Amino acid sequence: MLSSSSCEIVMSDRTKQRICLRFCFRLRKTATEAHEMLQKAFKEEALSRTQVYEWFAWFKRGEMSVEDHPHSGRPSTSRTDENVKEIRERINEDRQYTIDEISEATGVSWSSCQRILTMGLKMRHVAAKFVPCLLTQDQKNTRLT
Repeated sequence: MLSSSSCEIVMSDRTKQRICLRFCFRLRKTATEAHEMLQKAFKEEALSRTQVYEWFAWFKRGEMSVEDHPHSGRPSTSRTDENVKEIRERINEDRQYTIDEISEATGVSWSSCQRILTMGLKMRHVAAKFVPCLLTQDQKNTRLT
């Protein structure tokens, strides 16, 4: 007999949340009630209100699949590991570079540079230079002294 751990199905949190949404839909809960339940259960990883409403609309149309729908368009070609590395190096050499300057130097679009800096490298714009959002433990200790 197989143990439950060896038979465990690997499934993303988003898919689990969609299953919960379908369950709430079948219990005739409203999208608002379902969203509140997701927030209690999944905390900060819960689907957004908009996503919950979109999934409820999908279920109302009779589509009960919880799998990802095919996406149109092509995958991003600008947020590659090489581009992230190059942008990181540029910012580390001079934190006063603007997004315009980085974009021009790397050949990556302005919006992709901005997304790489804020989402990929977890940086934010402070006083005309980019800085990491979170301090390292050494930096925190230095600030205390």
